[in-house]
Amino acid sequence: MNLLLEQTRALTRRHFFGGAGLGFGAIALQQLLGRDGFAAGEAPDFRIPSKAKSIIYLHMAGSPSQIDLFENKPALTKFHGKDCPKEYLEGKRFAFIKGTPKMLGPVFDYAQHGESGQWVSELLPGLTSVIDDVCVLRSMQTDQFNHSPAQLLLHTGNPLLGYPSMGSWVTYGIGSENDNLPGFVVLASGGKTPSAGKSLWGSGFLPTLYQGVQCRTDGGDPILYLSDPKGMSREARRKTLDALKDLNEQQHKQIGDPETLTRISQYELAFRMQMSVPEVMDISREPKHILELYGAKPGHVSEAESAADPRRLYKGDDPTFANNCLLARRLVENGVRFVQLYDWGWDHHGSSPGESIDETLPIKCQQIDRAIAGLINDLKQRGLFDQTLIVWGGEFGRTPMMQNNVRSELKKGFIGRDHHPYAFTMWMAGAGIKPGAYGSTDDIGYYIAEDPVGIRDLQATILHQLGINPKTFSFPYQGLRQRLIGPTDEGKVIKGILA
Repeated sequence: MNLLLEQTRALTRRHFFGGAGLGFGAIALQQLLGRDGFAAGEAPDFRIPSKAKSIIYLHMAGSPSQIDLFENKPALTKFHGKDCPKEYLEGKRFAFIKGTPKMLGPVFDYAQHGESGQWVSELLPGLTSVIDDVCVLRSMQTDQFNHSPAQLLLHTGNPLLGYPSMGSWVTYGIGSENDNLPGFVVLASGGKTPSAGKSLWGSGFLPTLYQGVQCRTDGGDPILYLSDPKGMSREARRKTLDALKDLNEQQHKQIGDPETLTRISQYELAFRMQMSVPEVMDISREPKHILELYGAKPGHVSEAESAADPRRLYKGDDPTFANNCLLARRLVENGVRFVQLYDWGWDHHGSSPGESIDETLPIKCQQIDRAIAGLINDLKQRGLFDQTLIVWGGEFGRTPMMQNNVRSELKKGFIGRDHHPYAFTMWMAGAGIKPGAYGSTDDIGYYIAEDPVGIRDLQATILHQLGINPKTFSFPYQGLRQRLIGPTDEGKVIKGILA
């Protein structure tokens, strides 16, 4: 072997810049591979007192309509069916709206709920039963209006590809509490992955150990290629891994690529997961009353999950999302730090069958509503609610006017709204979040009227609740101290929602 040649081949531009300066990657990686993340054996300046031990992030991919779920706007109802005023169109960029669209009032009825008097749509009766445990952020805004860049900005801090996901940042910073499970787990439902794909749980320029591990719920192995091939015993697998470890350690001594150590750690974690994952992922172990609380059905495989266009097969009683919510509780209960649920099918433009607000939105709400209420109640009865941060929302909102690129008049089964970055709704709960409402929009829900919350504010608040100072938490890459919240002072903790 020509060691000089091998070292030259291994020293890619990315590795060169990643290891430049003090050779941070090679120096620190041994500690990074520990269960306590970057902080193992150190007292880093980004650690602060935490409220949350773990996070369950529920992302509704495609972006649900805040106008039809949380924003009761009588003034918008008054203007329903009339031409949209020019002031809301001039100088604006829309994904699909052309010309002058009609104003579109809330499609469903509203009522106030809980001691806080929160306005919530009739589509979410389960959420209304726990609304006094939730903080509704009514003044979210973003600067992206297409799905992929908006999802990337929300989950990686940058609308471009190649940056670490929020779950990767968190597990890099504070690790996990269970050596036998991934620190960052992803569960998907709705039949498709989000528009930005698996980059939403990638590790970017962080060590690949911190990328999300997607677990399947379609009846096969929970994690692809985790099981041993037929005929290979666990003892034989152990000997194989020991031999690979020796070879990888020899290569690391010769070449010094820190990713080699990551590879060793991943092999060892996969070996341990062969025993731990099947047990944790088996929701049939749950008692009947817990399954009913969520609306979960162990072993159920929905036809929509493998369909070319799953939207036409959606059913309100599909338990896939409910199963994932129950799995999320089992995972955080077993020490997983970051559990990310992606539910596809919330992009209700009204342009084609299966994507309307009047017909498809009720189905999607029925799929998630009982499960979310069950998750909150289950965490509370187990004493986990106060240490588990729950986040719900999409990547942007929907317009107060109808989408008109296909048809200019409202038609049953084809009522929809375009993407709207200027105002949308999310909610947070648990782990030191103060219940109630925060922020507000104008009379028709077009602009923020009070207490605007940007994407970086949301990210900063999530990190803060997990015991990470968003300002000082960084990673050196390409000559910069890269941060989830970006290089500016834009991201601020939303102190008004903290208990």
